[in-house]
Amino acid sequence: MKKYISALWVILFLLVLVNLAENGTYEKNIKETIPETVQQEEEQGIQLCVGIGELLGKTIPMEERELLIRAFKLEEQEVYTFLQGPRSWQEGVSWSGEWCFLGVKGNTFGNFGCGLCCMANIYDTLSPYEVSPWDMCEYAMSVSGYAPKKKSGAIDWGNMKEVLKKCGVSCDVYYKPDTYEVFQQQMSEAKSAVVLICSANDDTYWKDTPGHYVNIWLYQNEDDTVFLAEPGSPTNNRTRIPLRYVYDALKTTSKFQYLLVDEYVEENNQWKADGIDENWNRP
Repeated sequence: MKKYISALWVILFLLVLVNLAENGTYEKNIKETIPETVQQEEEQGIQLCVGIGELLGKTIPMEERELLIRAFKLEEQEVYTFLQGPRSWQEGVSWSGEWCFLGVKGNTFGNFGCGLCCMANIYDTLSPYEVSPWDMCEYAMSVSGYAPKKKSGAIDWGNMKEVLKKCGVSCDVYYKPDTYEVFQQQMSEAKSAVVLICSANDDTYWKDTPGHYVNIWLYQNEDDTVFLAEPGSPTNNRTRIPLRYVYDALKTTSKFQYLLVDEYVEENNQWKADGIDENWNRP
């Protein structure tokens, strides 16, 4: 779904650029805003055709293409929100999959996969590729020190950060700031975040939860809410909740409390896997 919506935005942007070109203003704007070397390449005909631009017989310089890509605004319907557990799969809930029954050393994914679901959400939403949470688990085991065991399987912050960076995702881990306002500002600027919550810190929203990774997106300043990807709850998944709930419930006994995603860079992606082999309930 995300690819089709993004494609529509591409078409709209390119149509505007074509209109400017026809009015004689496009070339002037390009020469005023891009470096001399790029202008020289343009004059020599070294340009990149992109989708609808090629169909229209127009060419878009590389720098303009990158600006267009960065201008896209992510929408809720484009965000992946995988579920980890068997009940969701058995009940046919969207975003659940048979990965819930897969496991390592007798420990099934439904018991430990929340962090890996969050990582798959980020990779699938921000990149042009699509993988399952189990694919992410196998990749993490192959490229990092992540090794789930029979009694414990949750991925730790260090391995999470290492794996996401190999996936082309620029990110870092953080401690809970002293003030809510700092946290609020960080979330307003980040592409996404993986947060570790605990009901022992605050049980306003999460109950009986000793430690659980969830994924938040699309902070809205007007109502101070975020879009929640909740791997462990089909009821709470894909809902908007106050950001304050997240801040108050951050697990302070953990080494870190959250990971912020800055951007996805295709050139840094060492994986580029695409395709989900497991059966799942695609929305």
